[in-house]
Amino acid sequence: MGGFFGVASKSDCMFDLFFGTDYHSHLGTRRAGMAVYGKKGFDRSIHNIENAPFRTKFDKEVNEMSGCMGIGCISDYEPQPLIVRSHHGTYAIETVGKINNMDELVEKIFATGHSHFLEMSGGDINATELVAAVINEKDNLAEGIRYAQEIIDGSMTMLIMTPKGIYAARDRLGRTPVSIGKKEDAYCISFESFAYLNLGYIEEKELGPGEIVIVTPEGVHTLAAPGKDMKICTFLWVYYGYPSSSYEGISVEEMRYNCGALLARRDDVKPDIVAGVPDSGTAHAIGYSNASGIPFSRPFIKYTPTWPRSFMPTIQSQRNLIAKMKLIPVHDLIQDKSLLLIDDSIVRGTQLRETTEFLYQSGAKEVHIRPACPPLLYGCKYLNFSRSTSEMDLITRRVISDLEREGRFTDLSAYSNPETEEYKEMLGRISKELNFTSLRYHRLDDMIEAVGIDKCKLCTYCWDGKE
Repeated sequence: MGGFFGVASKSDCMFDLFFGTDYHSHLGTRRAGMAVYGKKGFDRSIHNIENAPFRTKFDKEVNEMSGCMGIGCISDYEPQPLIVRSHHGTYAIETVGKINNMDELVEKIFATGHSHFLEMSGGDINATELVAAVINEKDNLAEGIRYAQEIIDGSMTMLIMTPKGIYAARDRLGRTPVSIGKKEDAYCISFESFAYLNLGYIEEKELGPGEIVIVTPEGVHTLAAPGKDMKICTFLWVYYGYPSSSYEGISVEEMRYNCGALLARRDDVKPDIVAGVPDSGTAHAIGYSNASGIPFSRPFIKYTPTWPRSFMPTIQSQRNLIAKMKLIPVHDLIQDKSLLLIDDSIVRGTQLRETTEFLYQSGAKEVHIRPACPPLLYGCKYLNFSRSTSEMDLITRRVISDLEREGRFTDLSAYSNPETEEYKEMLGRISKELNFTSLRYHRLDDMIEAVGIDKCKLCTYCWDGKE
């Protein structure tokens, strides 16, 4: 995953670029970069942020780099922005998305000329470099961007900074958001709509699916109108989006309150308190508490002063250990209590099992688990939301595999329907394996109701496998 921010200003943009990019730190944990264009031409800096937050790594650049335009990004994988010299001239490019047909595109480019790509460690090609190569096959940038969006299997949102302005292009089906802000002497482009508010910008517009604009200090000019079809990622509201953001006019925080309320509407347990796994389940738990009348409490607190999300290592075993170390129990709120605990989702189940055991060890009488989304059954084909390389990392798929080895069920779609016996059997086994007192997932129809957007405009592939 990743986040981006761009500024086109009549004066130096560095302050806005620095803090606007920093406001996307929750979306990536490995690489960050900024590129600016000013009197001296293009300048760029990229740092590893695995062991230190963005501000710490770029505090030097904010005083040394300058320019009237700039783009910045937080990335979970490839180093970017890249500065490219081509027949279009020199430009800086950064992307957010996923390319499923990368090998096919590389071979296609090799077949049309004697191109080359720089390999990253591990032998992979930088996806942003590949996007630039695809764009460069066409006669102008706007045509190249449209071409890239058409032939990339997956999704691709991009910012391209030239000496004349910043091209912003939302992916073809709008799986990720792009928000434009404005103030008296500048315009900005942001993944998260809240990121520019404290910098003095107000919202100008959200780009529609596949829309391409060029942003200058004077304004925003549309180069390609938005398409009619949209498949924005629902998981942005459930988890990845920052609480103060909104997408398609729908508040992230309010959606999570609605989500918790609808969870409570179908529940029949009577715990002593409702709690959210910090911080991903907190808003959902507030919504549940408000609707049910069961008190909201914080039986454990995340220690955040020296444990920001950007510190999380890439090795899963270390991530699990640190996630556990960050949570500090409040024993008086746990001892002899029946707890209902809400988290955004269950992926592998490792962390939530350890959290549950930690609550039992701290004196909890019962731990009821209520994920704020349905069971995750399919790996995401469109965004790099997870470090998992196999769907078998999902606890649902492991349990289903066990059932199939026993000769039980084979139709995967049955496990996404809460009315089937297959679904109930899967839940029972997950609950037993993770040592929950009870387990009830959010229903897909209820979750969509919590968002308030027609299902045909939402991507729900990771839950129901429907494209």
